[in-house]
Amino acid sequence: MPDAALVARGTPQGRWVLAAAVLGSGMAMLDGTVVNIALRSLGDDLGASIPELQWVVNAYLLSLASLILVGGSLGDHLGRRRVFIVGVAWFAVASTLCGIAQDPGQLIAARLLQGVGAALLTPGSLAMIQGSFRAADRGRVIGQWAGLGGIAAAAGPLLGGWIVDNASWRWIFLINVPVAVAVLLVAARHVPESRDPQAARSFDVLGAALAACGLGGATYALIEAGSAPTGYVVAAAVAGISGLVLFVVFERRHHDALVPMHLFASRTFSVVNVMTLLVYGALGALLFFLILQLQVVTGWSPLEAGLSTVPLTLVMLLLSSRSGALAARIGPWLPLSVGPLLCAAGTLLLRRVGVDTGYLTGVLPGMLVFSFGLVLLVAPLTSSVLAAAPDRYAGIASGINNAVARTGSLLAVAALPALVGIGGEDYQRPDVFTAGYERALLVCAVLLLAGAVISFVGLRPQPQPARGAAADAPV
Repeated sequence: MPDAALVARGTPQGRWVLAAAVLGSGMAMLDGTVVNIALRSLGDDLGASIPELQWVVNAYLLSLASLILVGGSLGDHLGRRRVFIVGVAWFAVASTLCGIAQDPGQLIAARLLQGVGAALLTPGSLAMIQGSFRAADRGRVIGQWAGLGGIAAAAGPLLGGWIVDNASWRWIFLINVPVAVAVLLVAARHVPESRDPQAARSFDVLGAALAACGLGGATYALIEAGSAPTGYVVAAAVAGISGLVLFVVFERRHHDALVPMHLFASRTFSVVNVMTLLVYGALGALLFFLILQLQVVTGWSPLEAGLSTVPLTLVMLLLSSRSGALAARIGPWLPLSVGPLLCAAGTLLLRRVGVDTGYLTGVLPGMLVFSFGLVLLVAPLTSSVLAAAPDRYAGIASGINNAVARTGSLLAVAALPALVGIGGEDYQRPDVFTAGYERALLVCAVLLLAGAVISFVGLRPQPQPARGAAADAPV
C-alpha cells in the first residue's frame, strides 16, 4: 500500500486503530499476569496442587506460544484485521468457560482454549499497526502500543487483587467479555484490512504441529517431573526435544515455512529474540513467585500483593513513549544492554522479601529499579524486531518475537518450582516456599544478566568505514 494511503499518527482513525490494537493485545497480556494474583484463592477453592497451579498458568502460555506463529502467518495470508477479530471473539468465549470452571481440569482446558484466541489476536494487533500506519509514524506508535500494552500486563496483579478481594477469582476471566465486545466494535468499524500480497497459498501445517508437539512435550516433562510416572516424563521429554529439533530442520528446508528462517540471518533479529527469551523467562517467573511469596509468607491479601506492583504500572505509563523515542534516536544497543541490568538489580533487591518485609523498605526499592529497567527495554525490543524484518513479514516477525517471549515465560514457570524445591502443597508452607523463592529469584537475576551480556555483545554498533574508503576499495 502506498505510504500516502496509510493512516497518520494523531488522526481520529489512527487513535481508533491504536485503541483496538492496545485493548486486544492488552487483554491477552492481562490474562498472562492477572492469574498469578488469584492462584492461591482458586487453588483453595478448587483444591489444586502446585503442579495444577503451574498448569493453570502454563496451559495458556503453552497454546499461545505454540500457535502464535500460526496466528501471525494466518494474518499475513487471510487479513490481519480478520484474524484479529476472530481471535478476540474466541478469547471472549474461552474466558467465559474459565469463569464457570468447577474443577482444576476444566479450568486448565479452558485456559488452553483461551491461549488459542490469544495466539490469533496478539500478532495481529502489532501487525495491524505495521500495516496501517505511515512508515514515519510507526516508531512512535509502536512505542505507545508497547507502553500501553505493558501497562495492561503490569496492572494484572493490581486488578486481580481487587477482584479477588471484593468479588471472586472467576471475575478475572469474566471481565474480558465486555472488553472483547468493545474491541470487536472498534476493529470492525475503524481498522483497515492489510495482508501480505506475496504470501504463499499453502500453509505450513506440519511446522505448526511440530512446534506444538515440541513445546507441549517439554512443558509436560518440566512440570510433571517428580510427580508423574517416570516413563511418562521421559516419553514427554523425548517427544518435546524431538519435536523442536524436527521443527528447526523442517523449517530450514520448507519453501513456505511457518518461520522464514532467513529472518535469522539478521544479527539484530537473532540477538533480540535470544534476549527476549531470557528476559521474559525471568519476568514470568518473577511475577509467579513474588505474588505468591507476598501472600504465602508475608501474609498480605491479594489486593495488597497486587498494589505492590503499582510502581511498575506507573513507570510504564509515564516513560514508555519516551523510551521508544530515545531508542529511535540513539539505537537499541544501549537500552537493551542497560535495561536487563537494571531488572537484574531490582530482582536481587526483591529477593529479600520475607515474613516481616515492609512495603516501603522491602518491596518498593526493588520494584522501582526493576520497572525502570523494563521500561527501558520493552519499546526498543519490539521496534528492533520489526525493523530487522521486511514489512511483508510484519505479522510473522511479531509472531516469532511473541512466541519467543511466551516460550521463555512458559519454560521458566514450568521448570523453576521443581528446580528450587517447591511442589505439592508447598504454597501452604511458608518456610519451604521462602527458601525456594530466594533460589528462584537468583536464577531470574542470572537470566537477566545473561540477556544484558548478549545484547551488549551482539548489538554493539559496528564501526563505520571512513569517508572515501569505498573509493579506495579494490574493484
